[in-house]
Amino acid sequence: MNRPTEKATRRHFIKNASAVAAAASVVSTSAKPARAATAGANDRLRIGFIGPGGRGFGAHVKKLCELHADGRKIDLVAVAEVYENQRDKVADHIKENTGTDPSRYVDYTEMIEKENLDAVCIGTPDHWHHKQTVDSIRAGLHVYCEKPMTKTVEEAFDVEKVWRESGKVMQVGVQSTSLPVWDEVRELLQQGKLGKVLGFQTEYFRNSDVGQWRYYQLEKSMTPKSIDWDRWLGKEHDLAPEMPFDREVYKQWRRFWPFGSGMYTDLFVHRTTAMLKATGLRLPGRVVGAGGIFMEYDGRSVPDVATVVADFNEGVQGLVTATMCNQESRINQLIRGHYGTFEFGNGEGFDGFDFVAERPQVTHQRSYVDKRYATTPVGDTTKSHFANWIDAIEADNPAMCNNPPDLGAAAIAVVILGAQSYRNGEVYFINPDSREISTKDPGWAKQWEQLSTARAEPRHIPGWTAGEFGSTLQDPEYMNLAGPWVDGTDPG
Repeated sequence: MNRPTEKATRRHFIKNASAVAAAASVVSTSAKPARAATAGANDRLRIGFIGPGGRGFGAHVKKLCELHADGRKIDLVAVAEVYENQRDKVADHIKENTGTDPSRYVDYTEMIEKENLDAVCIGTPDHWHHKQTVDSIRAGLHVYCEKPMTKTVEEAFDVEKVWRESGKVMQVGVQSTSLPVWDEVRELLQQGKLGKVLGFQTEYFRNSDVGQWRYYQLEKSMTPKSIDWDRWLGKEHDLAPEMPFDREVYKQWRRFWPFGSGMYTDLFVHRTTAMLKATGLRLPGRVVGAGGIFMEYDGRSVPDVATVVADFNEGVQGLVTATMCNQESRINQLIRGHYGTFEFGNGEGFDGFDFVAERPQVTHQRSYVDKRYATTPVGDTTKSHFANWIDAIEADNPAMCNNPPDLGAAAIAVVILGAQSYRNGEVYFINPDSREISTKDPGWAKQWEQLSTARAEPRHIPGWTAGEFGSTLQDPEYMNLAGPWVDGTDPG
């Protein structure tokens, strides 16, 4: 059974900043513009689906059907899917639950050209996200794209650029960003509740007796006759290496590098995006990844143990770590500061979070004690996330989205560079101004040493309003004796 080779996938790795232009050059401009996609008071949004497979059907289609039943002004009018059985299954579900018999397509560009759409939902494998997103935005459509936003960092930067120029509404499918807790936490952090913010840690542990992602069942009906394999691969656009039809690759593609990045993009991107939203951080300055395939020797190429460490120019470190072979001993999700820590537990179904105070001998804040903060739980984050997208479209306000492309691109930079660091054995650096990605150290450690030598003020997260609170040290009297002896003179 053929598997993607290292040589075949090498072109999908980051080379240098010039790849941004190369990524943009493959974008199709053949799709004619759709109608003006802003919903007025009496308009209904016409939505089409691109690649509604497992997540695209179970979340995108089903949740929008529920919102339709709730009275939202949306019509689900078309499905573009390369697998005939899945295409019919999705279309039949829409007809049964909304009364609309959607048009059925194999080619999503044909759907965009013919259906007079307002918006699309993209649920294809990662290697298609960039092209389908950019094609859709340039056709005048609003977009909901399942996470991860793109397969490479350069593609993410390009999507962000095209989105900013378009004025269209785009939501990236990390549903936990629709939890109100992250906005609440960010406000507390900016006000200095934790003092100087130092780092976050997060996780997404899983375990399975069959191996991660092998629980997606292979079906006899999956054949080259029922699935347009070349189109799924993206052969025409050189999106993945050419290979024979393989049910395992088709259904369990997250296990193989040409199509996804395993836990980095299927799972780590969830928690990373939430932490970035909570802290207000965006692009990291330095990223390194580690891990390996330590147990799941089932033909996969992605690791079953992985860790990403991302350092930010604001003086904050992010840790993302997990294994796919152990689930009951997870680390807590938390954000640490000089005066305390916010602990969130695991998952996204919590109704509050804990403040754990540092010792008063450190904080000199006698009122700082452990405290529980209540937050509003969200019963169905996926449905809430889609409702937020529709709200933003109806208001014609891209900024209303809980996970817009600038946040999506930042999360991609963390998890994808972490994956590439693991594979290539290199450390990656990002210039925040030019967005150039390099393996050449710009003097990362030296800059922090220089700040210390200069007794400089610490850097802070975006939106910081707390001045020096929780960000200074007290000099003991004996430190007056410190310093070099110049010409034999005692500095004290």
